[in-house]
Amino acid sequence: MKTTKLGNSDITVSSIGLGLMGMSGIYGQSNDEQSIQTIHRALELGVTLLDSADVYGNGHNEELLGKALKGRRDQAIVATKFAFQSDFQTISGHPDYVKKAVDESLRRLNIDYIDLYYQHRVDPNVPIEETVGAMSELVQAGKVRYLGLSEASAQTIRRAHAVHPISALQTEYSLWSREVEADILPVVNELGITFVAYSPLSRGFISGELRRFEDLAEDDARRNLPRFQKENFQQNVDIVEEILKMAKEKGCTASQLALAWTIAKGALPIPGTRRISYLEENAEAANIVLTPDELARIEAVSPGSAIQGGRYDDSHMKGLNI
Repeated sequence: MKTTKLGNSDITVSSIGLGLMGMSGIYGQSNDEQSIQTIHRALELGVTLLDSADVYGNGHNEELLGKALKGRRDQAIVATKFAFQSDFQTISGHPDYVKKAVDESLRRLNIDYIDLYYQHRVDPNVPIEETVGAMSELVQAGKVRYLGLSEASAQTIRRAHAVHPISALQTEYSLWSREVEADILPVVNELGITFVAYSPLSRGFISGELRRFEDLAEDDARRNLPRFQKENFQQNVDIVEEILKMAKEKGCTASQLALAWTIAKGALPIPGTRRISYLEENAEAANIVLTPDELARIEAVSPGSAIQGGRYDDSHMKGLNI
């Protein structure tokens, strides 16, 4: 596995990470034993950056990761997040909440420190300087090594970085979600911040495995996202067909092609999966080299303007890029 240096830190991480959200029932039923085996296989492959959050499964995800890391803590770079309440709507960046949240995460993870601690969403009612100031105190206390933000605006990133060095900015980024290229990527590159791309496969759409809306389980949260609605689904599937054709020519899968594109754009993708076979497939993407012509062709067959439906519903979108 190729590696990269985490921004403004002395940590070296794998150039592809593993997102754990789907291991806690977000996309239908999950299996803890299977998930732990997948995490163990990730570490064997050198996939060291493991991404969790306190809200995933209302604490379940961190507990799961804690069990998986028993006896293996030194092999992993643990990233987790705070801010969301269990309803995925209410957000808190109050200093008192920051200190309470980290202690609860450490307890669930059953570890002494967190390598990378993110504010999951910016609280519009609390100045970012206050939130990051409290996060900085966690570093001084040895509970956290490095700090990150998620879905923050360029201005907020600058303000936060002025209080304490920010090591990573995590935001959705894929062939279908390229909004960050205009304002966010230039700022993180300027400040030496690693850009961590979540949902680099557009929540499984780009893999080509989803062919019909009915393929989604009844309890799959993706059913509620605009891009997965029936009225948008088929048009988006048609775009995937072109990516599948390009992948076949390259001798790789659509997922690997999309991940290789993300890496070529300077991002660190953290695709999520519960299955070892998909994990191994994703990890291989780190070895795929795309030429400038191939990059241009990929972007031509999947322009952002062609994607039907937004990332989230209108109410959730209001909480982004603050």
